Amino acid sequence: MKIFVTHKIHESGLKMLKKAGHTVTVYSKDEIIPRAKLLKSVKGCDAVLSLLTDKINDEFFTAAGSKLKIVANFAVGFDNIDLDSAKKHGIIITNTPSEKVNESVAEHTFALMLSLARRIPEADHFAKRGLYKGWSPTLLTGTDMHGKTIGLIGAGRIGSMAARCGVKGFGMKLIYSDLHRNESIEKELGAKKVSQTELLKKADFISLHVPLLPSTRHLISDKEFKLMKPTAYIVNTARGPVIDEKALLRALKTKRIAGAGLDVFECEPAIDCDLRDNMELKSHDNVILTPHIASATEEARQDMSEIAAKNIIAVLKGKKPLTPAK
Repeated sequence: MKIFVTHKIHESGLKMLKKAGHTVTVYSKDEIIPRAKLLKSVKGCDAVLSLLTDKINDEFFTAAGSKLKIVANFAVGFDNIDLDSAKKHGIIITNTPSEKVNESVAEHTFALMLSLARRIPEADHFAKRGLYKGWSPTLLTGTDMHGKTIGLIGAGRIGSMAARCGVKGFGMKLIYSDLHRNESIEKELGAKKVSQTELLKKADFISLHVPLLPSTRHLISDKEFKLMKPTAYIVNTARGPVIDEKALLRALKTKRIAGAGLDVFECEPAIDCDLRDNMELKSHDNVILTPHIASATEEARQDMSEIAAKNIIAVLKGKKPLTPAK
């Protein structure tokens, strides 16, 4: 059967699809596939392996045609896909959750926290520019992690893993806000469930781990930043629009917060939604920016590739997918 992959992925998944006897075409350029090219390429396909940068909607399903059975999204999230439209067209949607992905994102999340606390990127830049002229007791002083409080907004597996690094490795305290109680981290890590308002007031490091939904868009805006300590840091490895970028820029400019670590951006792939804005995120030394690479480890990307392939193979055999989007 005919499968189109919208971007090159780890070879292991592609090999699985070919071994299963399918014809696999991969978009060859290292870029987000142009919309017109995507719509043309999916015509007559039985399956499409998409990225989170691909908008999968009614226009897409119509262009693909009646043979399409599954869209396997190469991501844990699937906010790029219109699930109602997929259901209308009878298309199965899958994603790629896995422990490997959780671990990779959790490690990156904590790396951002630690880097903010100890000003590591700023110090690296300082040293490489030849500005280091000798030791000084006031040079690039940061903050200790030990004894500080991590606040998780969304206490799922990724957030819990990131917090575990802090609690068990650095003696940090843990609070969380979530729609559901997480008894596991309460028992293992001594976590305490609090309201989001209380969390924002008490946490030294606030880490976001919620999906992008209408209810979570701009979950953190001016009101929320005003509740935070001026010594607090915020980290986002979830989805960019969870933070109101303009509000974040205002908080940084007025020193309302100590800094931010962002792996995702509101108007991604643009770093700044308004390119005419003089308060660009990249101009702040107390902001660490990484280009949506929290899951970018060989182990995680291989796992994602293979999960996507397994989902496609199963569905094209008339079986249930391993990880249906839900």
